[in-house]
Amino acid sequence: MKILGLSDIEVPAVYSQHITERFNDIDLVVSCGDLPAVYLEFVVSMLDLPLYYVQGNHVTRLEDHEGNVQTDPTGTINLHKKVFYDRENDLILAGIEGSLRYKPGPYQYSQRRMWLMVFSLIPRLIWNKIFHGRYLDVFVSHAAATGLHDADDYAHRGVNAFRWLIDTFKPRLHLHGHVHFYNPLAPRESQYKATRVINTYGYREITL
Repeated sequence: MKILGLSDIEVPAVYSQHITERFNDIDLVVSCGDLPAVYLEFVVSMLDLPLYYVQGNHVTRLEDHEGNVQTDPTGTINLHKKVFYDRENDLILAGIEGSLRYKPGPYQYSQRRMWLMVFSLIPRLIWNKIFHGRYLDVFVSHAAATGLHDADDYAHRGVNAFRWLIDTFKPRLHLHGHVHFYNPLAPRESQYKATRVINTYGYREITL
């Protein structure tokens, strides 16, 4: 199985009429936030694949001539506070949107609120263990987990509850965004216990 991970910036290699040639072996797409709905809708329409996403902390609002506001891409699946079983790919996904609060605005949460949102996933994760033999395959978030690709500045701190979720439920993948690559030496991928942690900034092709 091959996953196309996206987040944070629009990339010419993706936003191109040649996208179907460039990514002809992809099975599904995951967006980790801070991408416009029209960008993700383009990906869905061109690749004709399932696209799962969470919102980042910068959400583009599009208003049409009738005053209707769109923030979510059509034809996609929002994973925020949900656990979803993709039958076709035999894959269990779950997600949490946004970042830790660092200024006034939506899609930003306290550490306590992040804990509550993670706890809300537990009943379904346990159900998965009983009926599928595993809790979770792919955890999708915008922010990084504490100590796993997070940064020292206040806006890009890691989320404690995400680290606990990874320790406890051992997903095969944790895909996140939010931390931009200004430092070429910063890790894009690392192995933490049973979980591959991948920053999808721009785009990443991930093989499972």
